[in-house]
Amino acid sequence: MTLSITHLGSGSSGNATLLTTDEAKILIDCGFSGRQLEKRLAMLEISPKELDAILISHHHIDHSRGAAIIQKRWGTPVQANFETCAKLGMDPVNECKIFEPLNRIEFGSDLSILPISVNHDGADNVGFIASHAGERAAIVTDLGSWNDELARHISECVHISIESNYDTKKLWNGPYPERLKQRIAGRGGHLSNRQTAELLSTATGKHTRSIVLCHLSEQNNAPHIAESEVLLEIDELFDGDISISKRDGPEFSHYLGQAEPEKLARI
Repeated sequence: MTLSITHLGSGSSGNATLLTTDEAKILIDCGFSGRQLEKRLAMLEISPKELDAILISHHHIDHSRGAAIIQKRWGTPVQANFETCAKLGMDPVNECKIFEPLNRIEFGSDLSILPISVNHDGADNVGFIASHAGERAAIVTDLGSWNDELARHISECVHISIESNYDTKKLWNGPYPERLKQRIAGRGGHLSNRQTAELLSTATGKHTRSIVLCHLSEQNNAPHIAESEVLLEIDELFDGDISISKRDGPEFSHYLGQAEPEKLARI
């Protein structure tokens, strides 16, 4: 079995991504209640008890809501950086294992995960690069800007799950207060479709087999707008699959190195 990447849901109401290999089942973020997480994992015929760890990217509730509950109810180990652990009110000795950016975390012999720092306001946020059998996948959400280092990490991946939060016109013409618009569009806010397209134009190539656009704003974006803007920028560089992760998942799983996702039966 290769590495599978399944978004259990993505958006302001909650985020969680399941990584599975022969030896490990790792959850990236846990922005759902215990009941919701159990329900979504059941669609994959997985129990929360089977999870080897939950890695939390940052403390914002849509990424961390269920972490402490899952840790207490099922004994699932939680890992985060020190600031995230502190802001979640978790004991860094008994309740949360601390990781550092660019220090690789090993899970069995077939999966390693590298946390990488990204810029997001009020949080010590990280993205994750997962490695399996010589191939890599990126899971990066909640960032207001990107740099060459992030592009370099992503450029080595055959799968990329990346935030594409808002359409610029919809944001600025929408009903949000001016201060909130400024925060979303700021360097520590979220990536617009245009920013995501520019990052992917730098980082993708013929080796890139699949892309998932994540964390789309329900108010300020739409799947067809995000996909169109990204494809306009990378169409000549990328011939793999591009999908949209929605809030009501899971809908599909990608397998590392495989272009087409496998659709999941809804129960």
